[in-house]
Amino acid sequence: MRDKARASDVSKVPVIDLGALDPARPDRDALRELDTACRDHGFFLLTGHGMHALIEAVWRQTRVFFALPRERKRGVGRSRDNALGYFDRELTKRKRDRKEVFDYADDAHDIANAGFGRSRWPQGLPGFRDDLIAHSRGCAALTNQVLAALYTALGLSPAEVPVAVGAEHTAFVRLNHYPVKDPVAQAERHDAAQLGDMALHHHTDPGVITLLLQDDVGGLQTRSRDAGWIDVPPHPDAIVVNMSDMLQVLTNDNYRASLHRVLPVPGRDRYSIVYFSMPRHDALIEPAPALYEGAAGYRSFAWTEFISGRLGDNFADYGVDDIQIADYRTGP
Repeated sequence: MRDKARASDVSKVPVIDLGALDPARPDRDALRELDTACRDHGFFLLTGHGMHALIEAVWRQTRVFFALPRERKRGVGRSRDNALGYFDRELTKRKRDRKEVFDYADDAHDIANAGFGRSRWPQGLPGFRDDLIAHSRGCAALTNQVLAALYTALGLSPAEVPVAVGAEHTAFVRLNHYPVKDPVAQAERHDAAQLGDMALHHHTDPGVITLLLQDDVGGLQTRSRDAGWIDVPPHPDAIVVNMSDMLQVLTNDNYRASLHRVLPVPGRDRYSIVYFSMPRHDALIEPAPALYEGAAGYRSFAWTEFISGRLGDNFADYGVDDIQIADYRTGP
């Protein structure tokens, strides 16, 4: 199942220092590397982000949470009407992933109006909420810097971006634990979807960009246009950045939403922490006019329409494939 990592995989997923992406004085070689990766598979590794203390704290709290007894984790469980909290039956492409998650958001932002609900916080974990919110706010600020770099690489000014995105808009964070064994207890599997063969099945993220922390276990892969599945290697000092669905629409297919998956690593638990940056809850999604001539590749659509479909599909199998940006294309 797992392709042996190739030396070329590392070079295809560039490591870029944030300082080299300063729009006021960008390093042209760094922008070229970023642009090439975003057009091919949509991943790069970002160093020089200055978030090490926040990252250390959120890693510590992640391990504390998943070590809790099952009953305490399920006490802050997700529901059909509230997409935030603990969940161990996540579906991707109508298959159950081998993972358990805890989703939360900074409620100072308007995420409830995007259909997510409100964060549910476990009691009796000193510093848990404070550390997680501090990490989320650090990621929000970093998101603006990354988006500015992407616009620079595309030759766009912020005024030419028609979609309301950035740190002041909606986002949520997911703590992931990929255990060796099925996270759903044997006695409870009678009403659970069948476990798939992946830790996380292939998919694209629904938002604008994603900021990911991964441990040293490995298993994350992305689909390159010309090389097929390639590894996104762990890097101790880097935040993994990948492009998401709304950015592909915004850029009129110039940049690709990253098709990615996580393979199970035999005998190893895996942890990751994911910040999903998303448009404002009332945003109308459409390509930037500066990036096309004639007709746009996508018709305009409401962000809430798209995300409500994706959230429902992740929670339960309703017998149809999950919603995709291809559903909004204007041509073949």
